[in-house]
Amino acid sequence: MLEAAGLTDADEAVYRLLVTLPAASASEVAERCGLAPGAAGLALDALIAKGLASRTDSAPYAFAATPPDVALLPHLQRRAEALDQARTAVNDLLETYRHTRRRRDAGQLIEVITGADALRQHLRRIQDAAREEMLWFCKAQYVAMPSGSNRAEYDALARGVRYRVLYERAFFDDEGAVENVAEGARAGEVARSVPHLPLRLAVADRSIAICPLVPGGPSGSSEEPTTALVRDSSLLEALVALFERYWEDGVPLLFDTAREPLGDALGEGAGGALPSATDKRLLSLLVAGVTDKAVASQLALSRRTVQRRVQAMMELAGAATRMQLAWQAARRGWLD
Repeated sequence: MLEAAGLTDADEAVYRLLVTLPAASASEVAERCGLAPGAAGLALDALIAKGLASRTDSAPYAFAATPPDVALLPHLQRRAEALDQARTAVNDLLETYRHTRRRRDAGQLIEVITGADALRQHLRRIQDAAREEMLWFCKAQYVAMPSGSNRAEYDALARGVRYRVLYERAFFDDEGAVENVAEGARAGEVARSVPHLPLRLAVADRSIAICPLVPGGPSGSSEEPTTALVRDSSLLEALVALFERYWEDGVPLLFDTAREPLGDALGEGAGGALPSATDKRLLSLLVAGVTDKAVASQLALSRRTVQRRVQAMMELAGAATRMQLAWQAARRGWLD
């Protein structure tokens, strides 16, 4: 069990014996461990060389164990650090190898994935391997993962991986979509909405991406999706830049991530000059294209209350229509 500390079976047997005794002679060690005297002597010499045992002062020919926390833990820590350094070196070599191969073999840059099952597996795999950030374009009508089924996201968020997700407006037409997005926000996801997204996209750590090559039908369609796994390349850089461009235009989706009680009145902030936190959440969902009914359900309000609060915000902003309200909200920074 202590091979990692550089001990043979005989060394370990002798050390385990010494740990149970104040001290023991070489002959006693040989007898109790079932070793020949010469083998016991070699094991004791090895333990002394490794700092795991020492001769006692009172009896020159007796041996005592060094406490395990003093003798073993620092050694194991050094080995662990050496393994970490070796792992880093191997990763660097692997990246160099892949970089060299990519320049000569396009198959190292783009891998074609066919079918929804294979797509699901790859999406889970890149999330399980992510260490820093995931970027997502979520379009309406899922192809591989129904809304709320991506449990790999919650595992990654728990590890500290940041998720930035853009939802197109039609995404919220599906039943339960708003609550699924709210659940992700409560777990740490940062979500925004745009009127339309050009494609489906997932990017892990800005080093690997999955995006469609040809349009695939939604779940239940006879058309299997064909997607590409894109590794570090100019194409990947372009996909990341595309995400960032749409992210800049996205409307932040504000949810009650702490599940705090909702405010009752408009203008709770800045002496009534600003919408309350509740109204900002309400406004962000409306601007994202979520229906009054879904907003009311998400905020635990009646539909009439939602409409009343929207009207109050329109009066506060001097807007005659909801579209003007959205424009005024963006201009005044109510959705930041």
